Amino acid sequence: MLCELTYRCNLQCPYCYNPLALREYRDELSTAQWSVALRDAAALGIVQAHFSGGEPTLRHDLPELVETAARAGLYTNLITQGTFLDDTMLDELIGRGLDHVQISIQAPWAETADRIAGTAVHEKKLEALRRVRERDVALTLNCVLHRQNHDTLGELIALAERFAITRLELANVQFYGWAYRNRAALMPTLEQVRRAEAIVEAARERLRGTMEIVYVLPDYFGEFPKPCMNGWGNQFLTVTPNGDVLPCPAAGAIRDLRFENLRRAPLREIWQRSEAFERYRGTAWMPEPCRSCDRREVDWGGCRCQAFLLTGDAGVTDPACSLSPHHAVVTALREAPSPAQPIPRRG
Repeated sequence: MLCELTYRCNLQCPYCYNPLALREYRDELSTAQWSVALRDAAALGIVQAHFSGGEPTLRHDLPELVETAARAGLYTNLITQGTFLDDTMLDELIGRGLDHVQISIQAPWAETADRIAGTAVHEKKLEALRRVRERDVALTLNCVLHRQNHDTLGELIALAERFAITRLELANVQFYGWAYRNRAALMPTLEQVRRAEAIVEAARERLRGTMEIVYVLPDYFGEFPKPCMNGWGNQFLTVTPNGDVLPCPAAGAIRDLRFENLRRAPLREIWQRSEAFERYRGTAWMPEPCRSCDRREVDWGGCRCQAFLLTGDAGVTDPACSLSPHHAVVTALREAPSPAQPIPRRG
C-alpha cells in the first residue's frame, strides 16, 4: 500500500506525478484514520506500507504511523526527498520500526539538481544520504531521468558508488500528472535513451554483487508496455491524502471513474468490491488486440491512465504497445520531440 500522507512539498519538480488539482486533497486524513487504514491493510494481507507524498516528513505524526504499521507486521518504507530528515527525526523513525529509506536526487551535482528541483536543496539531500548510510536501515537512492538530466547518468552512478549505495533506482520519467503537462521539457531523445541503456548495462556488469541498479525504461520507448502495477487491482493500492483509494498512484487522472474513500467505506470492501477496482481487473474488460494476445496476463493491457491521457479512453490498449491501434500517437512523441524547452514552474 502506497500511503500518500500529504501532497505538500517544498520542491517544484516538473515531473511530479501528484495530481494537478491539489486543492482537492487539502482535507488530509487524521492520524487515527491513517492508523485504522494501516491495521486494515495488514488484516487484508498487505505486507508493505510505503509512506510517500508530496513530502511525507511534513506530517508530524509520521513516527506514530510508522510505529502503527510496524506493530501490524508491515514492512515500512519512507519515500522522501530528504531535506527535512535530520538526526532526531531519523533516529525516532528507526526506533519506531522504519525498515527502509528511499531518497531522491535530481542530478549528481548541485547546479543542475537545484535547477530541476526549483530550489537549493541538493547539498541537504547528500547530507541525508550520509546520515542514513551511518545507520542500520536499508537505503535506496532514486533519480528520475528525463531530458534535462539524462546525459548525467554516468555521473549519477559514480555518485552512488561514492556513497556505497547498494540499490540505485534510475526511473525514466513516466508521463502522468505534472510530467504529462510538462512533457515538452522532459521527453528524452531516442539517442539519450539508447545511450543510457548501454551505460546501465556496463555498470551492472562492473558492479555485479555490489550495487543493484534498477533501470525503468520509459513507456514510450519500448515495444510492449510495462505491466502497470502488475495488473489493475491485482497487487497494489494507493491511498491519497484525503482518503481516496486508487488502484495506482496516477488513477485519479481517469475522470470517468469514481473512487471510494476510506471515510465512507472500509479498505477491504473497497479492494474487493468497488466499481473502480473492478473496472479493469483481470482480462474480461480487454479489447482486441489484448483479448487474444499471449501477453494479456504479462502486461495486462498496459497502463489505464496512459491510455486515458493519450486517447481519452481508459479502456483501450495502452498506446505504448506496438500492437495498439493508437501506437502512432506515442511514436510521434518519442521520435520527433519538440525543441528543448525550459523547465516550467508551477505558479
